[in-house]
Amino acid sequence: MSKHDGSTYAPAAIPAPVVGPGDFTFAAIGLDHGHIYGQTDGLLGAGATLTWVYDPDPAKAAAFAERFPQARVARSEEEVLDDAAVQLVAGAAVTSERCALGLRVMDAGKDYFTDKAPLTTLEQLADAKAAVARTGKKYAVYYSERLHVETAVFASQLVEQGAIGRVVQVIGTGPHRLGTGRPGWFFEKERYGGILCDIGSHQIEQILHYTGASDGEVVRSQVANYHHPEHPGLDDFGDAMLVLDNGATGYFRCDWFTPDGLQTWGDGRSIILGTEGFIEQRKYMQLGDPTAGPGHLYLANGQEETHFDVFGKVGYPYFGQLVLDCLERTEVAMTQEHAFKAAELSVRAQLQAVDLVPRR
Repeated sequence: MSKHDGSTYAPAAIPAPVVGPGDFTFAAIGLDHGHIYGQTDGLLGAGATLTWVYDPDPAKAAAFAERFPQARVARSEEEVLDDAAVQLVAGAAVTSERCALGLRVMDAGKDYFTDKAPLTTLEQLADAKAAVARTGKKYAVYYSERLHVETAVFASQLVEQGAIGRVVQVIGTGPHRLGTGRPGWFFEKERYGGILCDIGSHQIEQILHYTGASDGEVVRSQVANYHHPEHPGLDDFGDAMLVLDNGATGYFRCDWFTPDGLQTWGDGRSIILGTEGFIEQRKYMQLGDPTAGPGHLYLANGQEETHFDVFGKVGYPYFGQLVLDCLERTEVAMTQEHAFKAAELSVRAQLQAVDLVPRR
C-alpha cells in the first residue's frame, strides 16, 4: 500500500531517455572515485552512448570496462580527447586534479562532467571560469546527494509547487562511513580539499538550490580531527552556517563517523523549512528498519502530514537535462553560475574554518 494515498502531491513521471543510440556520445577519464559509476549510469539512463574509458591505472580502466563493456579502453588520455565524436567527458579524478582535467577537456572542444567537489582552490575556480568563457564549454558537476537521490528530486518538485511556501532555512546532515581501503590521497588535505570542500559541497549546493539563492556568506565554519590521529590531514568532522543573499539561512554537518552497525554508509537527512510547512528527507534508510529501504520523504503543511515512499518512483531528470543542455547549449539542468557558486562557498568554508582540535 502506498504511503502517500490521499495526498495532494505526487512525484512527476519518471523521465524517459532523451536521445537515441549514437545521438550523444561520452567518455570516462579519471576513475579515482567510485562516483564515476553513478555518473555513467545516469548518462546511460538518459540515452547517452559510452564510447571510451581511460585511466593511468590499467586495473581501474579494466574494472570499468568490465562493468560497461561498450567502453573501449584507450591507450592514453589524448586518444579520447582527439576523438571528435566524443561530446562530453565524465571524470572522477583525485579532487585536486579535477580542474586541470576539465581544462584539458574543454580546450579539446568537449563538455566536462566532474564529480564533486569540482575543485579545491579559488585559483582553480578562476581557471575554470576562464576556460568556460574561452571555450564556451560546460563544467558540469555531479552533486549526487541532490541530483541522484529520489527524495531530493521530489523535494524540489514540492518546493516548486509551493507545498511549503517560501523556503527560509535548509538544514542538512551528511554522515559517511570511513571504512577501510581508502586510497592515500583521501587523507591528504591538499589533495581531497578538506571535509567542507569535499562532502560539504553536496550540502552547500542543496542549500543554494532549495532556498533559491544565487549567493551567500559563510558566517561560521569548523573542522576537526576528533578520532583519527594516525591521519593528521583528515577532517573527520565539519559544519558551517550560511546566510544567503535572499535572507534565508543554511546549516550543515558532515562527518566520517557512521558506525559499522548502521545498515548503510550514512543516514543522510535534510530539513527544508518553509513559511507554510516543512519537508524532511531520510534519503538512504529508515533507522531501525532495514526492510524499509531508501527514499523516505515527510511533508507537513496546512493541509496534510504525509510520509512518501518514493524509491523507484521519481527517477533522475538531471541527466537527460544535462544531455539536452549540451546539445542545445541551454542551462536547464543546472546553471554554470550555480555549479561554480556552490564550489566557491565550499572552498571558502574550508579556508575560514576554525580547527576545533589542534593537529599534531
